[in-house]
Amino acid sequence: MVILYYEVIFFISLILVGVYAVIWHKHFDVYFTLMFAFIPVVNLGYVYLARAKNLETAIVANKIIYLGGCFLMLFIMLTVLGICKIYLKKWMKMLLLLITALEYLTVLSIGRSGLFYKNVSLKMVNGHSILVKDYGPFHTVFYIMLITYYLITIFAMYYSFRNKNDVSNKIISLLVLTESISLTCFFGLRLITKDVEFVPLSYILAQIIYLIIIHRVCLYDIMDTGIDTIEKRGDMGFISFDKKLNYLGSSEAVKNIFPEVNEIKVDSSATKNELLLSTAIKWIKDFTLNEESDEVYYERNERIYKINISYLMDGYKNRGYQLFIKDDTDEQKYIKLLNEFNNNLKNEVQEKTNHIIKMHDNLIMSMAAMVESRDNSTGGHIKRTSTVVRFIVEEMLKRRSPLITKEFGEKLIKAAPMHDLGKIAIDDAILRKPGKYTPEEYEIMKTHASSGASIVHDILKDTDDEEFKEVAENVAHYHHERWDGSGYPEGLKGGEIPLESRIMAIADVYDALVSKRVYKEKMSYEEANKIILDGMGSQFDEGLLIYYKDAREKMEDFYRECES
Repeated sequence: MVILYYEVIFFISLILVGVYAVIWHKHFDVYFTLMFAFIPVVNLGYVYLARAKNLETAIVANKIIYLGGCFLMLFIMLTVLGICKIYLKKWMKMLLLLITALEYLTVLSIGRSGLFYKNVSLKMVNGHSILVKDYGPFHTVFYIMLITYYLITIFAMYYSFRNKNDVSNKIISLLVLTESISLTCFFGLRLITKDVEFVPLSYILAQIIYLIIIHRVCLYDIMDTGIDTIEKRGDMGFISFDKKLNYLGSSEAVKNIFPEVNEIKVDSSATKNELLLSTAIKWIKDFTLNEESDEVYYERNERIYKINISYLMDGYKNRGYQLFIKDDTDEQKYIKLLNEFNNNLKNEVQEKTNHIIKMHDNLIMSMAAMVESRDNSTGGHIKRTSTVVRFIVEEMLKRRSPLITKEFGEKLIKAAPMHDLGKIAIDDAILRKPGKYTPEEYEIMKTHASSGASIVHDILKDTDDEEFKEVAENVAHYHHERWDGSGYPEGLKGGEIPLESRIMAIADVYDALVSKRVYKEKMSYEEANKIILDGMGSQFDEGLLIYYKDAREKMEDFYRECES
């Protein structure tokens, strides 16, 4: 009866392996396959041991059984870790495999040394053979290894249950059931009888449960199910090449779209195929030169295909190139119609918008010019300071300063002429005074900054460009603030001063230094440069020093042109 029990168990394990082979998918974890492959072999060992007529045959059968005791336990542990999405590094797996292999070497020494069994003999019980063993030191090591694998498995399941939302609790429950059955059969039932092993029964129960788990886990692997779904649709596919541009294979959809691919032998150079050379190989070479060139469109037989080029990844290793091909005809036709409509509408709107913007800009410049015409001492100041601001902005963009974007720079250049609009509120007696101001007059003159911000706010209050409005207000309001906090009107300090105001301050002061005023002669460029440099960190933002230096030569050339 015992021999029949082992034979039935072996036969069932074979059937379950057959079921696994039928449902096998290329994306299954390799440890699933190893586990299902080992179980019938181990169960066959139990059959041979029960039928053994001599000690030598029994020992060979026992060594086969311990393939399960050693390696099968390792494979089950690694399978559970994979299901729980706990991934060991390769060196860790190799270390575990080495430890297991070394332990199994001691199993292979049974009958020749006392490492695993000190003594072993054959005994017949109720018509079947069993081994009578006197355990050696490495059998204790085997138990330690086995318990360690169990503990790691139990910890992985507990950790996933508590901390991983991407692992199903149902799956973890099935894994716990499997481990419970194994522990019961290996340790618990031995307390009842030592003449019959229930471990083979635990193996086939584990097979059944793992088949249930596999069926469910496949649905959780979104990448694999997604790829399978794409392939079934037929309008999307893949084609792959290694790093040497040898053809590796393609999906059926690609072969239907490009029948020429069927003529190419796997692992042959794709450069020998005229179609691939002018399409896929060219796209791959463009991609290697510039990874942003990862998308192209290809027209064939009145169809439009969208091709995405990427690296062919094997885990973390780049093994070549892969092209994802999608029939994008309908979408492209729709986009074309939509673009035509949008372009027509955009052109009409842009034309009207440009007209409004031009009128708006002309109004602003007219107001700025009107203010400047009232001030005897600042002729051309608006044009010159705006140009200096542009020079500094250009140097910041050249150096790819993280402080500024191209759009921000354009808005600042456009806002620069508005920095002195507040002078329109200053009395002519003060504004046009041909000399230095008294302290009282200077206090009144200082109010032009706040007044300018209010005027700019009223002018731009209905604009849709909130950033431009803010930049323009800040330029007018804070261009007389100083880095050390001693400026006006608010006494802002350091980074409290908006960037646009800090740039405007350099342009404003530089122009005042190198330009002739009714109350002073113009300075030389060297003298003006020294004052600007000395003011870095006190009057000006020292972080702008490098951009000022870069722009200095252009500034001086510009002012020389203005003089001529």
